[in-house]
Amino acid sequence: MNRCLSLSQQALAAACCCIFSCAGAAETLVITGAREPLSVERLAADVTVIDAQAIRDSNADSLADLLRRAAGVQLTRTGGPGQSTGILVRGASAGQTVVLVDGVRIGSATLGSVALESLALAQVERIEVLRGPGSSLYGADAVGGVVQIFTHRGDPGLRVNAAAALGGYGSSEVSAGASGARGMWDGALALSRETSGGVSTLRPHDLYGDYNPDRDGFARSSGQVHVGFTPTAGQRLGLMVLDTDVNSQYDSSDYLPPSYAQDSSGDFRSKVHTQVGALDWRGSFARGLNASARVSRAIDDSTSGAAAPIHYRTRRDEANVQLAWDSGVFGQLVGVLEHETDKGHADSYLADVERDTSAVALSWTGAAGPWSWQSDLRHDDSSDFGAVNTARLGGAFTLAPGLRLRALAGTTFRAPSFNDLYFPGYGVATLQPERGRSIEFGLNWRGRASEAALTVFRNRVRDLVTYEGDRHFCPADPAYELGCARNIGRARLEGATLSGRRTLGDWTLNAQIDFLGAHDELTAARLARRAAHQATLGVDWSHGPFSAGASVLNLGARPDAGVVLASETTLDLKADWRFAKTWTLTARLRNATDRDTQPARDYQGLGRQAWIGLRFDEDL
Repeated sequence: MNRCLSLSQQALAAACCCIFSCAGAAETLVITGAREPLSVERLAADVTVIDAQAIRDSNADSLADLLRRAAGVQLTRTGGPGQSTGILVRGASAGQTVVLVDGVRIGSATLGSVALESLALAQVERIEVLRGPGSSLYGADAVGGVVQIFTHRGDPGLRVNAAAALGGYGSSEVSAGASGARGMWDGALALSRETSGGVSTLRPHDLYGDYNPDRDGFARSSGQVHVGFTPTAGQRLGLMVLDTDVNSQYDSSDYLPPSYAQDSSGDFRSKVHTQVGALDWRGSFARGLNASARVSRAIDDSTSGAAAPIHYRTRRDEANVQLAWDSGVFGQLVGVLEHETDKGHADSYLADVERDTSAVALSWTGAAGPWSWQSDLRHDDSSDFGAVNTARLGGAFTLAPGLRLRALAGTTFRAPSFNDLYFPGYGVATLQPERGRSIEFGLNWRGRASEAALTVFRNRVRDLVTYEGDRHFCPADPAYELGCARNIGRARLEGATLSGRRTLGDWTLNAQIDFLGAHDELTAARLARRAAHQATLGVDWSHGPFSAGASVLNLGARPDAGVVLASETTLDLKADWRFAKTWTLTARLRNATDRDTQPARDYQGLGRQAWIGLRFDEDL
């Protein structure tokens, strides 16, 4: 944190700081910060919004890549696009971030993480990222933050869209969708298909000898339906269904009898099928009094391997009721009741397991003059780990029009995964949840054509579930001869984020730089795959039917499996031409300098990749 910045980092920091304009920016409403639509100006929490226009114009190769460019999130991926992917929000692990789709939690309770590679950008309308403590609103695992993905919904009228593109490495994308509303009904439909021949996920001479020179590509299919019925004003019933499937190749090895010799020649595949369904109701009873209810099911079904594949299946059923009262002067009160049932299964080694969790939460937000406040309190009671209480308290003060000072503190926890608890010869059923304490301070400024923000934070997490190699600390069962899972880890996550945006006529400048200190408190070692800094700089131009842009991402060096991965700087270019009212020609050049990237030790990303595409949008 105290080391001198390189020249490139200084330039990015200067770009963040040189943003000036008059106050009067349009109000931005978010849901994730308090579970109800509220202006960002009323929240002490650090919330980033990625809207539909930003998603459509992005040069990102995946959902995770979009998040790290726009929200200061680091990415971990075992290869290129389509491979196993996770995000590290403020240095927290992939399993320490909650991911929601239209309010429904997704992910594998068996593996304890979300397969982000299975989600396609074509189904996404908007993304909200809550950086910082979120357990007091969303329960287990919201240590680093919460990512909420909103799918397409119907608006008045009818809109039809389609897109197709071809890219290097034998890649292709095609998508189509329609949305609209008429009378009491609204609806949206989106379909997409992506394929790529890819490259070998591993480099030669990898640590475990799993390299196979064949190309490891992927195919992803996705579909989403959203239907709404509004019988009377202020009352709406909704049905959402999302179905995605990704089939990706990767490098690994089998050790089969009778010789148990290593064999890396097999066709190793990871097949992830994600299904999300929800039925919800939202109604208004009186001015300022709103209620909602939802029942949902999320299924994560994955199979990985070659000659001896392993099958995991998690089903999460959830029901919740929420009541919100905006009293005016007193502020807004939100009460939540939830019940969740997780069921997990893994062929050949893990019988059916189940976890039931009930929760009650209360949130209070308000504003008076230049002051605003935010507080949450939640109680979770689980059949696995018992009762856990979490809380969050924060406030903000308006120093001048558009300029706010804010502070927030909260407690969090992460639930042990089913593998942590029940994996034969490793899992221990008496594990306790990981617990964290977080505090942050921020300064936010918004004007008509500019915005800037600075946030500093510290998060200390204890009782991390890690591998214990000393047999004496494990259960007496001989199955634990090689060790077990144990609550022994402690982590300190601290850092700062500086970001800015400025519009000057046809030009828009975006910049963000993140500094991260992520260390194991017991050994003082930096946590794996966490870079000390990550910076992005983007320049966009638009005039009439033409638009173009360039973005640079600089990722610092980071440790991984006993080595230090070198820092990386990648350049992406884009250009669009709307040659007719409803037709746009698109061009993308990712990794324009053909940088050799290494997203994890011994894994390799794609080199230079060119794309050419066609997009159709029409409002009927």
